[in-house]
Amino acid sequence: MINVLFVCLGNICRSPMAEAVFRNLVEKEKLSDQIRVDSAATSAWHIGDPPHRGTIMKLEEYNISTKGMAGRQLQKEDFEKFDYIIGMDQSNVTNIREILGQPDHPKVMRFLDLTKQPKDVPDPYYTGDFQETYDLVLEGCRALLDKMKMEHKELSR
Repeated sequence: MINVLFVCLGNICRSPMAEAVFRNLVEKEKLSDQIRVDSAATSAWHIGDPPHRGTIMKLEEYNISTKGMAGRQLQKEDFEKFDYIIGMDQSNVTNIREILGQPDHPKVMRFLDLTKQPKDVPDPYYTGDFQETYDLVLEGCRALLDKMKMEHKELSR
């Protein structure tokens, strides 16, 4: 099983959106038996909360479920549990590395560094632009799945 963790500041907007979008892509590719997806926050602000209303509404437009999702905080043990730990912006990556005590490990990466436009995913909690976030998340999720297929030949059956 390959384990993927998306991380943002509060785990109510960007990382749950990435979790849901990536899970949807994995299901469409019939890889759910090989890839597990989760999300977490670097802060403790929204532990147990469902995704932000704007995230839920945007994902509903694309028939992507957030059922059962709840905010949780990144734990030191997550470093051992996950193969890919993906921060939605550079600040998240810095915080992830500090929380996990892994300053330079390659399994920790900034999400859009996987794409042709390496930059941060803006936080729609502050920008209000859930469409921009969705578009960037979808691009990043497709790039991540392509990367995983190249690194794990068993996914390209």
